[in-house]
Amino acid sequence: MEGRVVVVTGGAGGIGAAVCRGLAAGNASVAAVDLDAGGLDSLVRDAKGTGGGSVTAYVTDVTAGGVAEAVLGQVESELGPVGALVNVAGVLRRGPAALCSLEDWSALFAVNATAVFLWSAAAARRMAGRPGASIVTVASNAVGVPRVGMAAYAASKAAAAAFTLGLGLEAAAHGVRCNVVCPGSTDTPMLAAMGPNAAAGAVAGDAAAFRAGIPLGRLAAPQDVADAVVFLLSEQARHITMHSLYVDGGAALRG
Repeated sequence: MEGRVVVVTGGAGGIGAAVCRGLAAGNASVAAVDLDAGGLDSLVRDAKGTGGGSVTAYVTDVTAGGVAEAVLGQVESELGPVGALVNVAGVLRRGPAALCSLEDWSALFAVNATAVFLWSAAAARRMAGRPGASIVTVASNAVGVPRVGMAAYAASKAAAAAFTLGLGLEAAAHGVRCNVVCPGSTDTPMLAAMGPNAAAGAVAGDAAAFRAGIPLGRLAAPQDVADAVVFLLSEQARHITMHSLYVDGGAALRG
């Protein structure tokens, strides 16, 4: 990642922060974008000394129209031409599908899908023809496996994944690779907010909820997901595009 400028949305969150630290350790110049100013400040402090790279904070609402173009322009003027984008920003609202409110549906799609569209389209236009240009969207293994109480969340993530892969088909002619990482249950504040038994339940599974559990017997660490993201951004993955990589310990039972 030496010398590359990488934009990461949701940079203050569990997976986003791990991605930022991993990229900085690989000598990238990271633009961490998030609405959580305090979280970004902590990330910038923690990232110092982790490698030859850097993390710069950009506090903004990723769902706002016009913001992606404005921030990408600012990043390019301050750090240099953007070479990669990682869409990590996400929110979770749970509940029965038939009882999902319009407010929850709209919130899920605004962050999980519309923001991916706004930032990916803007980045793809800028990165066309640049060596090593790459976009990675962090979705969910719920994209490929129905989950009880997560239909709206899965729909928003599926929309983001489908857009990313479709963009990848069109952007390939311009040298821009687009891939998706699909994590399963990961040890983050989002999982912790689901209750004290969420982690153990995810590992063990729940027959009543048609959930198989995690064959490897543990949650993912944010770093597990970040490593997959960094790989897909790297030259080691230069011939990989329009691919969905599941990082879920086998929970989706996908071949």
